[in-house]
Amino acid sequence: MKTGTRTRLYAIDNLRILLTVLVVAHHVAITYGNIPLWYYVEPAQDPSGIALDMLVVTNQAFFMGFFFLLSGFFTPGSYDRKGARVFVRDRLVRLGVPLVVYILLLRPLADLGGALGRGDEPFWQYYLRTWDPGPMWFVEVLIVLALAYVGWRAVRAPLDQRPAPLAVKWIVLFAAGLAAATFLWRLLVPVTSYWPIVGLPTPYFLPQYVSLFVLGCVAFRRGWFETLPARAAVLGFTAAGAATPLLLVPALFTSGPLSTALMAAWESALAVGLIIGFTVWFRERHNTQGPRGRFLAEHAFTVYIIHPLVLVGLGWALRWLETIAIVKFAAMLVLALPLCWWVAYLVRSLPGAKRVL
Repeated sequence: MKTGTRTRLYAIDNLRILLTVLVVAHHVAITYGNIPLWYYVEPAQDPSGIALDMLVVTNQAFFMGFFFLLSGFFTPGSYDRKGARVFVRDRLVRLGVPLVVYILLLRPLADLGGALGRGDEPFWQYYLRTWDPGPMWFVEVLIVLALAYVGWRAVRAPLDQRPAPLAVKWIVLFAAGLAAATFLWRLLVPVTSYWPIVGLPTPYFLPQYVSLFVLGCVAFRRGWFETLPARAAVLGFTAAGAATPLLLVPALFTSGPLSTALMAAWESALAVGLIIGFTVWFRERHNTQGPRGRFLAEHAFTVYIIHPLVLVGLGWALRWLETIAIVKFAAMLVLALPLCWWVAYLVRSLPGAKRVL
């Protein structure tokens, strides 16, 4: 098995492509499901919307945490190469500029339907009342975590760079600890909570996001991406699959603290299992990258930024199509994925865009 740096980076690049596709699919599912938390929605009028809701719930349990893990993985090396001052400047440019552009320019366009239906309310008042960074909340949190890492490095020496195989017991303990921390956090921040101003749509997942970012930093120093055995992929996927009947199903048929605890345990087991499974599987099976894969990886972050505009536009364009929710989901997704990457290519072709994106 090859585990050199180039192989590792190719696998992670390909994982970023997969996760970006899941982000697009996630918001298409919200568009046509029964969770109306998007700029444009057509609530499902048939039972197939339940399948879309399950896709949203399953995605939410792991995919943004996976993004934070990968971001954490690249953080120590970037800091080591650049030093504190350049690292902070780079993060503020590459994350802060897209955040500001999205809030000031792209968000008003994505929310044009809501703005047109605001009645006599002035646009500036509507804009401030509905202030929200949309999907760019991820970038907000990532900036905070990057600055926290800089603060930690200012007072503590970094972990030494040495391979250390990850024992099964530590994986189990991490999943159990994450489940416990999530349960306790949700006693204060219940599921469906929303934090205005900063616009966090899922603050009840913060223990997962923070812990996986930290785990990514440690994984870089300990070489866990390279040293996890190939069989860990099967074990990870198996654990994630087993967690659903053992934890999710009982959570759906109970209530109160017990349901909260079971849901936290399911999300943690699913996230840890899928992250290990996909990481090892991509390392073993998808560790190369041709011109097409390179194109998709180079434009993935831009796709993340601009995809709301593409999905809202397609939503209005497909409004005439009368069919069941899951068919509209499939139709939009087939159109949205190539269109998102094409628009991202056009955006990155603008003068100076590649310095940021």
